[in-house]
Amino acid sequence: MTSRHSLERHLHMELNVDRFKDYGPNGLQVEGRAEVRHLVCGVTASLALIEAAIEAGADAILVHHGLFWRGQDGRITGWMKQRLARLLAADVSLLAYHLPLDAHAEHGNNAQLGRVLGWQADGRFGEQDLGFVGQLPQPQSLQQLGSEIEQGLGRTPILAPGDGRELRRVAWCTGGAQGYFEAAIAAGVDVFVTGEISEPQAHLAAETGVAFIAAGHHATERYGVQALGRHLADRFGVSQQFIDLPNPA
Repeated sequence: MTSRHSLERHLHMELNVDRFKDYGPNGLQVEGRAEVRHLVCGVTASLALIEAAIEAGADAILVHHGLFWRGQDGRITGWMKQRLARLLAADVSLLAYHLPLDAHAEHGNNAQLGRVLGWQADGRFGEQDLGFVGQLPQPQSLQQLGSEIEQGLGRTPILAPGDGRELRRVAWCTGGAQGYFEAAIAAGVDVFVTGEISEPQAHLAAETGVAFIAAGHHATERYGVQALGRHLADRFGVSQQFIDLPNPA
């Protein structure tokens, strides 16, 4: 057992929250009970995750995608009212860490995706150094790499071919980082891996020769919050579990 305050204070320092300019608040988003015995981790603070966490006896929920984002109008209606009502009625805290969790060198989404797929980063790229760059364990084709990613993540990726070169250098940034493709190209890689693809990236891949792989937003961002949950369990002696909910995105 630990206090909610101790948990939040440690996460703030461990993830170096103050370093990042983000799209929403990092840290405690909904205040629940003061003591935390059981922590539930998940990717997104959806109603389904909140209900599953309450059913599992959570005192606090730790997610990558929280409830509040820049540009919202602030009204507590509809889906927002439903999620908040369940959290407040159960006195369960919600903690969310977005870009700080993407970037962390050990517990982060990018570091953990590299671990799952067997990639070792030797550099960073992109805005706020969120993206990782490294050497593939062995040179391979786009189809071979796509098959390895499908096997590792359990999801068929979208492949946008480049010029057919042998792939040696890979850049990756989990989630919706398709806008990082040009920065990845500038970093001198042969392939860029992220969660999503938009229409312009297919053209850029063909025109620059650098391949693009979209492996799923949810699928690429399942691992950081799990690593962070294990870290907190070891440090504070709380019990923790990861609840993964199917998501086609």
